[in-house]
Amino acid sequence: MKSILAAGAAFLALAGAATAAPSHPQADAQALDLAKKAISLRSVRGPGNQTPQVAALYKAALLAGGFAPEDVTITPVEDTAYLIARWRGSDPALKPLVVSGHIDVVEAKPADWQRDPFTPVVENGYLYGRGATDMKLDGTIAIASLLELKREGYKPRRDIVIEFSGDEETTMKTGAIIAEKLANADLVLNIDGGGGTIDEKSGKPLYFTWQGAEKTYADYELTVTNPGGHSSAPRKDNAITRLAAALVRIGNYRFKPEVSPLTRSYFLSAARYEQPAIGAAMRAFAANPADPRAIATLAADPPTVGKIGTTCVATMVNGGHALNALPQRATANINCRIFPGHKPADIMAELKRAAADPAVAFKDVTEGSVANDASPIRPDFVAAATRAIGRAYPGVPIFPSQASGASDSMWFRYHHVPSYGASPVFMKQSDDFSHGLNERTPVAAIAPAVTYYLSLLCDLSD
Repeated sequence: MKSILAAGAAFLALAGAATAAPSHPQADAQALDLAKKAISLRSVRGPGNQTPQVAALYKAALLAGGFAPEDVTITPVEDTAYLIARWRGSDPALKPLVVSGHIDVVEAKPADWQRDPFTPVVENGYLYGRGATDMKLDGTIAIASLLELKREGYKPRRDIVIEFSGDEETTMKTGAIIAEKLANADLVLNIDGGGGTIDEKSGKPLYFTWQGAEKTYADYELTVTNPGGHSSAPRKDNAITRLAAALVRIGNYRFKPEVSPLTRSYFLSAARYEQPAIGAAMRAFAANPADPRAIATLAADPPTVGKIGTTCVATMVNGGHALNALPQRATANINCRIFPGHKPADIMAELKRAAADPAVAFKDVTEGSVANDASPIRPDFVAAATRAIGRAYPGVPIFPSQASGASDSMWFRYHHVPSYGASPVFMKQSDDFSHGLNERTPVAAIAPAVTYYLSLLCDLSD
C-alpha cells in the first residue's frame, strides 16, 4: 500500500506540473497503446529478432495518421531493419528537421525479472517492460505527437523526418546508414538522450537537461607475446605478468581533467542539485579544471568521474594456453570514453606511454564508433527547447549536459550535423532501470511530453 500511495503522489505531482498546458488525450492514449504493442515485440539482436515487426508497427501507425505510403520506408539490414518517415514541408529548399530514435532493445531474461520483460504492464502509475525507458515509449510519444500535429492541421515549412535505427544497442550499423542518408539535415533531435529529473522526496520535477555532446567510444587491444615453455622452468619474462604490470600502470593513470563550454554550464547549473561536497567540487572545477581537491572529489564519485575528462578502464583479459605451460600470449581490452575534441589515435598513444613497456603491443579494435566533436550551442534549439519545457513544466530549469555513453548522435555529428539529446520524459534517478531489471517509466510523463513535442517540433520546423 505504501508503494502505491508513493507512486500516486508522484503521478499527481508530475501531472500537476503541466496543468497550464492543453491536454491531448488522443495522443496520450495512442502513445501508451503503441508503446505496449512495441514492448511486446522482442526486438533483440539474434535469433527471433522482432525489430522489423516494431518498424512495421510504427509504419502502420504513421500511415493511419496521414503519412503518405511513399514517404515511410522500412529497410532490412541483416537480422534487423530501420525506418525513415518524411512529413514533407511547404519549402523543399529548407534542410529537414530530424527526430532520431531506435527500436531495438537490450536482451532481457524473463527468469530474472519480477514481470515478463516483453509483456507490458501498467502498475502503480508505471509502464513496465523492456524498452519502457530505453526507448520504445519515447519513440511512440514522438510518433503520437507528430500525428496530433497532423490532426490539428499543422503545416511545417521544412520537412520533418522521423527515423528509427534497428541496432543502436549493438553494432550501430543502421544508425551509420541513416545518418549518411540524412547528412543534409539542419538539426537532429535525438530522443534517446537528455531528459528531466524528478525529486526523490517530493516527486516534483527538478530540472531538464539536453545533451549537446557525448564521449567517443573506443576499444584498444593490448597484447604481449612470449616463446613460452614448461611451467616447471619459469622465467622472469612472463607474458601474463608483464601484461598485468602494464594494466596496473594504466589503471593508475589519469587523463588530464578538462571542461568545455557545455560541461562548464552543466557543472554550474547542476551543482545546486547535488550533495554539498559534490556541488562545491563542481563549482570549483568549473572555475578551475586544475583544482586538485575538486578533481579528487569528482573522480571518486562514479556519476561524475566520466564528466571531467577521458576515462579508460580494463574490461577483459585472456592469457595462456595450458595449465602446465608458460603463456605464449596474453591479451586485454581497454575500453575508453574519450572527451570530445580528442582523436582515438592520440588516446592510444597516451595509453602506450602510460603502459611504459615496448613489449606491449596496442591495436585499435573499436567497432561501431567514430570520433565526433560537440554540437554547437545553437540559439534556435536552446530557445525552442526552453519554450517547450516551459509549456510542459512551467518554471523548471533547463541546462545542457554531456553524455558519457554513445548514441546515434555520434553518426550525425560525424557528418557535421548538429544533434541534441532532447527526450522530454521526466523520472526519478532511482526509477532509471535502462538496460537493467524491471525497467519502468511513469505513465504521467506522457502528457507533458506530448505538450513539449508539439511546441518544439513547430518551432524548429516552421
